[in-house]
Amino acid sequence: MKKSLLFVAIGLLFLAGALSAGKVEAAPSVEEIVDKANLAAYYAGDDGRSDVRMTITDGQGRTRNREFVILRKDIKDGGEQRFYVYFEKPGDVRKMVFMVHKFIGRDDDRWMYLAKLDLVKRIAASDKRTSFVGSHFFYEDVSGRGVDEDRHELIEETDSHYVVKNTPKLPGEVEFSSYTVWIDKETFLPTKAEYLDKEARPYREVEALETETIQGLPTVTKSQVRDLRSGGDTVSEFKNIKYDIGLEEDIFTERYLRRPPRVVRR
Repeated sequence: MKKSLLFVAIGLLFLAGALSAGKVEAAPSVEEIVDKANLAAYYAGDDGRSDVRMTITDGQGRTRNREFVILRKDIKDGGEQRFYVYFEKPGDVRKMVFMVHKFIGRDDDRWMYLAKLDLVKRIAASDKRTSFVGSHFFYEDVSGRGVDEDRHELIEETDSHYVVKNTPKLPGEVEFSSYTVWIDKETFLPTKAEYLDKEARPYREVEALETETIQGLPTVTKSQVRDLRSGGDTVSEFKNIKYDIGLEEDIFTERYLRRPPRVVRR
C-alpha cells in the first residue's frame, strides 16, 4: 500500500493542510488483490516460453527427474489462455505432450498425447486435481485455478504481504477445505500457498523459492510443492524464460500434439 507524504506547517496549518490536501491512496479490495496476483502469476507478457527441470522426491528420499518446455499464449489478459507442454526427458516421457485450453466460467479442455502409444487422451475435469506426470504438482497447477471458483477473504496484512484465505464455492469437487495464499505487496506474485484438508489440517504447500525480474516482469524461477503427509516434494526450476515471442495460436491445436512446433526444439 502506498501513502502520499504530506509536508505541512505546524499547529492549525498542519490540521488545515491535513483536512484539505491529505489524501491517502485507498487500500485495494481483496478482489483487486486476487485479480492482480492472478495476472502476475499467469499472464506476464502476451505469451511466453520456458525450459523446466522438475525434480520429484518421494517420502523415502528417492528422486526422479522430468525435463520439458512450456509455452503459453494469452487470448485475453485475465481470460482465456493456451498452454503447451512438451516433454524431452527421461525416455519414458519423451515426446509426450500436455495441452490446455483455459476458459473462464467453464471447465478447461485438457489433452495428453502419449507418444509411446501414439494416443491422444482427453483429461476429464474431475482429474484436474490429480498428479501431473507423477509429480506433486497437479494438472490444475499448470494453468492455474480460476479466481471465480473460490470465495476470497483478506485475513492479514503484513509489511510485505497480503494474506488471503480462499474457500471453494463447490467443496465437493476438490480435496481441500480452503487454502491460504501469501501475496507480495510490491510484485503481487503469490509466494506461498498452504492447503487445508477436509479436517482443516495442513497437507500441501506450494512455495516460490526464487524470483527474478525478466524483461521487466517479476517471475518465479524456482518453485516447490511439498506433501506434508508423506514428506515428499517436487521442485521445478525454470530456465531460458522469454516473454512476448509472438507465438501463433495454431500451435495450441490438436494437430501439434503429434508434431511439436519448432519453438519447443533446442
